[in-house]
Amino acid sequence: MADPSTKRRIWGWFFFDWASQPYHTVLLTFIFGPFFASVATTYFMSEGMNEQAADARAQSIWSLGQTVNGLIIGFGAPFLGAFADTAGRRMPWIIGFSTLYVLGAGSLWFIDPSGSNLWIMLVAFGIGFIGAEYALIFTNAQLPSLGTKEEIGQISGSGFAFGYAGGVLSLMVLLLLFVEQDTGKTLIGLDPLLGLNAEEREGTRFTGPFVATWFAAFMIPYFIWVREPKSERRGTFGSAMDSLKSSIKSLWHQPSLASYLGSSMLYRDGLNGLYAFGGTYALLVLNWQIVQVGIFGIISAIAASAFSFLGGRLDKRLGPKPVIIGTVWGLIGVCVVLVSMSREMFFGVPLDAASRLPDAVFFGCGMLIGGLGGVLQSASRSLMVRHARPDAPTESFGLYGLSGRATAFIAPALIGIVTAMTENARLGISPVIVLFLLGLILLRWVKAEGEIREADGVK
Repeated sequence: MADPSTKRRIWGWFFFDWASQPYHTVLLTFIFGPFFASVATTYFMSEGMNEQAADARAQSIWSLGQTVNGLIIGFGAPFLGAFADTAGRRMPWIIGFSTLYVLGAGSLWFIDPSGSNLWIMLVAFGIGFIGAEYALIFTNAQLPSLGTKEEIGQISGSGFAFGYAGGVLSLMVLLLLFVEQDTGKTLIGLDPLLGLNAEEREGTRFTGPFVATWFAAFMIPYFIWVREPKSERRGTFGSAMDSLKSSIKSLWHQPSLASYLGSSMLYRDGLNGLYAFGGTYALLVLNWQIVQVGIFGIISAIAASAFSFLGGRLDKRLGPKPVIIGTVWGLIGVCVVLVSMSREMFFGVPLDAASRLPDAVFFGCGMLIGGLGGVLQSASRSLMVRHARPDAPTESFGLYGLSGRATAFIAPALIGIVTAMTENARLGISPVIVLFLLGLILLRWVKAEGEIREADGVK
């Protein structure tokens, strides 16, 4: 069979984002995450806690789960990337981690609405999430082969836009046909399809199997169109570790790359904190229902898709670094608003109990989080391509994965600590602002087009 055309290969690569995005959109941020928080809150209230303390404990548990996930992903990513490069094969790893994705997501069906198996469900969620993040490292490493340096930013942005469009569609299908409101009906007044029992929250629990099925179905174009060239390399784990050690040591001679990895480590950690706790913020601070959070998610994902598409073109015109700086400042502004708002007040000004201002403002914040976050991820991937080693892109993106995940436990851990100390889910978001600011400081030493490594003769 002839190799697929470059255009078809790019579209196949896009389909990974389309297939995998619902784990983040549906499960992490907008439906399962808030649902887990609501189940945990109800459970802790049944144990005698007041509502605010139960909300804080629920957010702390969710943050603990994301902390552990971040540690596993962060310290495993560079080793896997190095081994894949020395062995010359990526596709078997993508298949293996895709299997974890499907197993983890599908297992979420078994969450008990009474809260009896919260810890088991945290583990199940983590298995799928780790699979999604590890697979992403290997697919990211394919980006440099899809176009020229000038084209990479637009391809990356278009991929994120396509992925967020998949997130929007999956959210819409679930809200319209499966996820039940307090009335037991879906958003359009139907009983959950497939005979799912609304009283047992089966419509909401079905999000796990739905996401697993979505991923398995839409990865088919990826596996058909993105072919891996044959390689004669037969690497070993030892040679992979030697290569990784060499790459880490070389950072001393690559100040731009080292600064970029440190900067992206911090600001991406802050962004992941917003993603992981945006939906739970709406549920715990503003007392939204799951369906409201889902609608919020649709709006955010639509904004992310549109912003990512436009951001890719802005990246092509200006380069990724100015785009990153602008989006991080925008996200800092959003965080300031979130920390300064509750159902009772807005920047210290008391609000009437019936005021809808917090809801309207949070919808606006959601659009900015989704939109600016999509642009930030796309531009970050583009800037990494400018710093990646052409002879070992997976290893380079393994280091990128390490920078994005080695401290991925910090945001959820800090959120959990501040939430526990203040017993306030709103104030718990405040550490994210510090992470964004530190990321901006380190970005000052990053060269917009990468740096020439004279020893290797590559850019």
